[in-house]
Amino acid sequence: MPHHTPLIATIVAGLVVAFAMGALAYRLRVSPVAGYLFAGVLIGPFTPGFVADTDLAVELAEIGVILLMFGVGLHFSLKDLLSVRKIALPGALAQIAVATLLGFLLARYLDWTILAGLIFGLALSVASTVVLLRALQTRNAVQTERGRIAVGWLIVEDLAMVIALVLLPVIAQIMEGGSGGSTQIAALVGLTLLKIGGFIALMLIVGKRLIPAGLHWVAHTGSRELFRLAVLSIALGVAFGAAYLFDVSFALGAFFAGMILGESQLSRRAAEETLPLRDAFAVLFFVSVGMLFDPSVVVEQPWPLLATVAIIIFGKSIVAYGIVRAFRFSNETALTVSASLAQIGEFSFILAGLGVGLNILPQEGRDLILAGAILSIFANPFIFTMMIGRAPLRTPFPATSSDGERGSTVSESGKTHTVLVGYGRVGKLVARELRASGSSFSVVEYQEDIAQRAPGGLHVITGNAAIPAILEEAGLQKADRLVIAIPGGFEAGGIAQIARELKPAIEMIARCRAFSRFDPSSISMRGAR
Repeated sequence: MPHHTPLIATIVAGLVVAFAMGALAYRLRVSPVAGYLFAGVLIGPFTPGFVADTDLAVELAEIGVILLMFGVGLHFSLKDLLSVRKIALPGALAQIAVATLLGFLLARYLDWTILAGLIFGLALSVASTVVLLRALQTRNAVQTERGRIAVGWLIVEDLAMVIALVLLPVIAQIMEGGSGGSTQIAALVGLTLLKIGGFIALMLIVGKRLIPAGLHWVAHTGSRELFRLAVLSIALGVAFGAAYLFDVSFALGAFFAGMILGESQLSRRAAEETLPLRDAFAVLFFVSVGMLFDPSVVVEQPWPLLATVAIIIFGKSIVAYGIVRAFRFSNETALTVSASLAQIGEFSFILAGLGVGLNILPQEGRDLILAGAILSIFANPFIFTMMIGRAPLRTPFPATSSDGERGSTVSESGKTHTVLVGYGRVGKLVARELRASGSSFSVVEYQEDIAQRAPGGLHVITGNAAIPAILEEAGLQKADRLVIAIPGGFEAGGIAQIARELKPAIEMIARCRAFSRFDPSSISMRGAR
């Protein structure tokens, strides 16, 4: 093969086999992540057939880690975290402590070192944000209270693991140099924390001003290609600079770059533009993890593997359920959080890899972590179904009029019926004017908590208006007008396209921040501020 190179072969094999296994996982109603991990096992050195270059796969996985953590940072909202801090912060820390203890006890039973047991327990204590978000999105529960608690819980876990990733090399360095004096240890830890503090201060003081400003300048050039390149440069450049100048991990640097950019008005567009590349390298990351897994651990260590899976699926879930219920949250919220934590993912892989690389965690420890991840990710959709059932795509909130009758989505004779999408700031103003004029209308709102706060007399359907069934339930076929009052132009365009397919003649009014060119033959738009 004259054109054969290890890099091309690794990328091609990784993506092609990952696609095949991911498609199979999708057909089996399992998270595609399990398929990607299994794809890595198939092209890894421990199974017959083609073997990809493991070293190259690990280097490609580093880019995947950077982009994954950048994506986590983009979705990190300090406001959302603070809104659930009273349960997410103590709950996550308590759950990490108990799960780490359970993993530590299993490691000590297997005669591993104390530090190896600590890393093993930490790896079992943190769930995958990627798997969680996909599970919540399929149930339209990301913006519900229980969804925000689960996401906030995992954000606290992620932050705790970022700190662990920073401190582990320091601890390993202390161990290699012997016990040393307490002054030497304190100086080493202090220097590391000083570097971290310097990096964080630089990002919050300088980066918070320069990064959004630079990205806004690029956005005004009108070049989508240049904007995409700018976002990738920020993610990769900050991560590399953090590692090179401050000895901070790629993961922490990328996370802060995403978090700073997440506060910008362009964060949604940045996420959309980088999503394809993030997905591709994230797939390679999971494939590279699967390549490191030795399937023989299933035969050689069945009981330690069962104990590992039990800690992940049952141990963490039971502890989380008890904590959430102790804070007087509903049974449904407790079950959602419990099901969310019944798996492990990307941070577990990073911790395991770092532990083996520092000669702290034995190879069989990483194999147990990888096997536990594959099995728990595979089982997670079924756990969600058993614990909270198949949540519907929509949750109707029928209104009652002053005489107690249910509000109707069908327009009364001689009246114009309007379907209003979005009940935020602008949506409330539109609804107020429609009520004042006596018009018949129904509301579609994505966030369940906002829908529940709608006043009586309104017919509110909770769900994604881009789903045809949601618009049909809101009475689109009998409506004369569709008002799209959500701020996201990308999402509004998708809703308008679906509505146009369902009812080509319907009049549309869409919210926009500024007038722009559009094709009037495809959609009729007006601006509403």
